[in-house]
Amino acid sequence: MTTATPAAPASHIHHASNIRLTTGGILRSEWIKLRTLRSTVWAYAIMLLVQIGFGLLLVSISVGRAGFAQSAAAGDAGGIATFGAVSGVAFGQLIVSVLGVMVIAGEYTTGQIRSSLVAVPKRLAVLWAKIVVFGVVTFIVSLVGILLTYLVTSPILAGSGVSSSLFDDGVFLTFVGAAGYLALVGILALFIGAVLRSTAGGIAVSLGLLLVAPGVFSLIPADWAHSVSDWLPGSAGGSIYQSGGTFEWWQALLIVIGWIVVVGAAAATLLRRRDA
Repeated sequence: MTTATPAAPASHIHHASNIRLTTGGILRSEWIKLRTLRSTVWAYAIMLLVQIGFGLLLVSISVGRAGFAQSAAAGDAGGIATFGAVSGVAFGQLIVSVLGVMVIAGEYTTGQIRSSLVAVPKRLAVLWAKIVVFGVVTFIVSLVGILLTYLVTSPILAGSGVSSSLFDDGVFLTFVGAAGYLALVGILALFIGAVLRSTAGGIAVSLGLLLVAPGVFSLIPADWAHSVSDWLPGSAGGSIYQSGGTFEWWQALLIVIGWIVVVGAAAATLLRRRDA
């Protein structure tokens, strides 16, 4: 004679389901997945080293040039200091783009995405949680890297008569804009990875959009091609944290957000309609 195992009360099952599907629980799950990936740790560490190293290199070369002290004295000390601190953003955007694609496309490669979608039947909640966690972490790491670069390059500049404060007009806002740009680029790459579901394909498209496409359009001897190049995320995004670009910072921000909205809408639609 076998003894039947009593089933768990329905209320307990319902309660457990509610716990599993809370927003906080989904965010914690994505945070655990992000921080336990070796690629994440290495990518962020490399980004920090690249930002600091490139800033030190650029500032050292600039200071060593003849006439730097005279030109710096007549120029904007805060602008010179911030330029050195954000000089590594151009390389940092490549790293966060690769990482953004891997965060989502890697789950499709390993099949882990199926477990995530079984645990969270509302598929879009998984995508939004990834975006929030990855975007916030990328922004924080980027801002820390920029601030560290500023701190290590400031003594070099001060030795040549260029001194500035983090609280000078526009200095900290420039750093926030640069870190925000890196976070937005990473989010865009994550959405591209969600659309293509391929690590190699997502990286190729993301880097092509940032590096290849602007160069291709700039080679076309037509005004429309130059205009298209200006509206690409990598071209417009620089105006978020640097002056002298085609757009004002808020216009550049809207352009990059527009790219994210379009690609994100495609990613969300395909996630709901396609099988994992």
